[in-house]
Amino acid sequence: MYKFDNNSPLYMQLYKQLRNDIETKLKAGTKLPSIRKLSNDYNLSKTTVQNAYNQLYAEGYIESKKNSGYFICEDIIQNFQINLNRKENITKENNNYKIDFFPASLDKGSFPKQTWLKLYNKMVKDDIHYGIYHDIQGEIELREELSKYLLASRNVICKSEQIILTSGFTDSLFVLSIILKSFTKKVAIESPCYKTAKKVFELANFEIEDILINQNGLDLSLLQKISSKALYLTPSHQFPTGVTIPISNRIKILNWAKENDVFIIEDDYDSELSYYNRPIPSMQGLDNFGNVIYLGTFSKALSPALRISYIVLPTKLLEIYKKAFDFRFSQISIDIQKTLTLFLKEGHWERHLRKIRNTNRKKHNLMKEFLKKFLGDDVKILREGSGLNLLLKPLIDIDLEKLEKIAQQKNVKIYFKEFFNLEKVIALGFGGFEEFEIENAIKIFSEIWLEAKK
Repeated sequence: MYKFDNNSPLYMQLYKQLRNDIETKLKAGTKLPSIRKLSNDYNLSKTTVQNAYNQLYAEGYIESKKNSGYFICEDIIQNFQINLNRKENITKENNNYKIDFFPASLDKGSFPKQTWLKLYNKMVKDDIHYGIYHDIQGEIELREELSKYLLASRNVICKSEQIILTSGFTDSLFVLSIILKSFTKKVAIESPCYKTAKKVFELANFEIEDILINQNGLDLSLLQKISSKALYLTPSHQFPTGVTIPISNRIKILNWAKENDVFIIEDDYDSELSYYNRPIPSMQGLDNFGNVIYLGTFSKALSPALRISYIVLPTKLLEIYKKAFDFRFSQISIDIQKTLTLFLKEGHWERHLRKIRNTNRKKHNLMKEFLKKFLGDDVKILREGSGLNLLLKPLIDIDLEKLEKIAQQKNVKIYFKEFFNLEKVIALGFGGFEEFEIENAIKIFSEIWLEAKK
């Protein structure tokens, strides 16, 4: 029997309990209860159960067999049998840090709560049909507004029917994984890369081809070695290095993709947060051949809690998508979709972006200022001018594991990323702090730094 409370989303509670059963009790190949049965047994909506199954599927715990249902994957069970003893030694991570330099946070006051509430109240007075399942791709009005915004801001050229709204980045990749499986078993990914993207593709049992990043974004000499029919890139602000692929190289990559029948997955995850220059227009807007799949999100500039991301599919992949997902409805609350539609339509999104850029530009500059004040020439800032964090390279001999350990002892959370040649560097997020908090945060970080130097 599964138990539910009001402390977290129901689909996450169901997902975690099912995952625990898969890891500890159930055998490979076991068929899971149908969505209808779980929905009836626990008085849950079908969407809640579907979302839980989608999460398990995206993480590689289960597989879907046409007209048969969901089954536990063989590979997952084998992995858990190998690693079962290791789990006993894992201690619960502390999530209540005094100072948390998470690289992708927004501060609590950044969300336009009053405007959102006003639009929400306006929306609920409209004649919304709550008794039906809504459009699988998301509300048409929202997709129309989004297509206009993307054209104006990123030169993304698309019709509303090419846009698929998803419940976050991993959901976008879950959808893409199913589409890509129809024509390739491999995905080429830039290296270093966004680990979550690589993990989702690995859990979907894709073979990964690592393509090295250099100062111009992508080592073009390696393109001819790629045998995959899909290439994942973050061309406007490479994660984690911050490198931008110049226009000339983008055109070469697009021509190569056309000649070799490859789809480019363009993850444009934080293009709104550029503080000094306008970002280079999207690769999708340069593509004359329909070979670019464009990914975007509202998580970085509006709210990660709303779970709204989107995919712009080339028209030639739409039929594959519709056939693959004829069982699924929109994963985003109709209330959120309708409110966001008004947010875009009435110009609040553009005003919010101006405000959020200005606020985070100030935080970005404050963090730079206080790093110089407290750490001097001990570190070099490798990446700046956009996003929600700075990347730091130590210029002195310092044990980064010792640094992390001392930080944890002082209830401070710091983060690390891989840079060129897989060099380990420090990622300090500034977005989650209020402006007045940054000086004290860096002062405490500098004290930890000094202790780690000894």
